[in-house]
Amino acid sequence: FMHGITSSSALIGCVIGAAISGICASRMGRKKSLIMAGVFFFLSALGSFAPEFLFFEKGVPSFSLLITFNLYRVLGGIGVGLASAICPMYIAEVAPSNLRGTLVSWNQFAIIFGQLVVYFVNFLILGDNITPAIQKMANGIYEIMNPGEAQWMIATGWRYMFLSEAVPAGLFMVLLFLVPETPRYLAMTGNDAQALTVLTKINGKVKAEMILAEIKETVAEKTEKLFTYGWLVIFVGIMLSVFQQAV
Repeated sequence: FMHGITSSSALIGCVIGAAISGICASRMGRKKSLIMAGVFFFLSALGSFAPEFLFFEKGVPSFSLLITFNLYRVLGGIGVGLASAICPMYIAEVAPSNLRGTLVSWNQFAIIFGQLVVYFVNFLILGDNITPAIQKMANGIYEIMNPGEAQWMIATGWRYMFLSEAVPAGLFMVLLFLVPETPRYLAMTGNDAQALTVLTKINGKVKAEMILAEIKETVAEKTEKLFTYGWLVIFVGIMLSVFQQAV
């Protein structure tokens, strides 16, 4: 049971992050919410690398230490949930209309490409410690590494794999300070002058004034009851996710 929880603890955080993403985006703004997600990424990477920090003795396993490790993973998952929902929102609200679809698609590509890159990062971290296993496979002897060969990975290698998350997380967090808040959020909070400044940098002054006027016309938040558009829409949305995981 605890192996299962430990393997999926980040996904628990994803559920929480996605659930609160709308509230965070509306109250804190898109940019601040993404910075918060970046902080969660960074702290999760460091905490997963050294969960013993401050409270436990390194190398001494305990149930409390396992719980602490899982809490760091949940924290990272919350960041993933926030970023997954708010990144496309940020891009859609900042990008010019002719580039909006392309840039949102590139965001999805970046996620999948990152999942690919991490396999190569882990391979490089293992370094010489994986060589014996590769040699065995090359000789046609398919067997897992014996305890001696796997010892470095069990004792140390996994820590560096988690630590490697801190590099993109840190870059994500720092670079966010260089981008503006979205014009839509600024208009929603009554900062029309700032919204116009951001739109002018992206679209030019004449077009910026037109876009701001359009935003002002649609800035009122509209709410609907859960089944306003029928139960089938929600059912299909849920079952797409179910079948994706099942397959």
